[in-house]
Amino acid sequence: MSKNSKPRIGAHVPTSGGMAKRSIQYATTIKAEAIQVFASNPRGWAMPDPNPEADEAFRVKAAELDIETYVHAPFLINLGSPTEATYKNSVASTAYSLKRGREIGALGVVIHTGSAVDETHVPKAWKQIKTGVMPVLEKLKDNDPWLLLEPTAGQGQSLVKKLDDLINYFEALEWHPKVGVCLDTCHVFAAGHDIKSKGGMKATIDLLVEIADKKRIQLIHANDSMDVLGSLKDRHANLGEGEIGTKPFEELLQHPAIVNAPLILETPGEEPEHGREVALLKKMRAK
Repeated sequence: MSKNSKPRIGAHVPTSGGMAKRSIQYATTIKAEAIQVFASNPRGWAMPDPNPEADEAFRVKAAELDIETYVHAPFLINLGSPTEATYKNSVASTAYSLKRGREIGALGVVIHTGSAVDETHVPKAWKQIKTGVMPVLEKLKDNDPWLLLEPTAGQGQSLVKKLDDLINYFEALEWHPKVGVCLDTCHVFAAGHDIKSKGGMKATIDLLVEIADKKRIQLIHANDSMDVLGSLKDRHANLGEGEIGTKPFEELLQHPAIVNAPLILETPGEEPEHGREVALLKKMRAK
């Protein structure tokens, strides 16, 4: 499937049993064109040594099947944390995730935009993000993965409560050319962007283009929401079974700004559910 045609469609896939076997097997079963994986424990700081042979086997199989790969970094990462240990671990984990992304041939590495935790810490949070992350970004080469910022559901002292706040993140990272966006439809809905109403998804993507430019829109997490608009709750639902519904995803797939941004499902279930949802999105894409 060539670039500059229509967005690829896939899902987050398991790695237990090995990426070259289990992840690829899962991808082929659900007929995914792109996948997202965890390259380390998503709920821990451990940074395991790579297995070059296993990485090579995965890269070869993914290339043979024309499957694009993305990495989701650990959920613990919070570059804006006022806790020094959390901050230092977050910087190290971000660097490690980008390294693992390069080793498995991933196009992008997703990190959550995080929280300042305490409102008084917000100004310092932006400074420490710049101090910690810029040296990591400056080591990236052209063919290395993008660092993809994923806005959260807007709860607490989130550094990106609404999409407009992404400007602060890009400024902290000096609009580095390898920094892009991963938009999660559940998160953006929970944060208060009305993607459910007619024209709402288009308006939201238009806003993101205005903020970040379409070239930085690199990935979409396609999730329905268990909770209502503006709930500030991050609870994913299967497509068409939540508060967003299916119509906004039809609108999303028609937007020219996401042509090179794969849609990755992070919805409940495994092969049967994800296979049906991949087929549904492909049907929408074909319209």
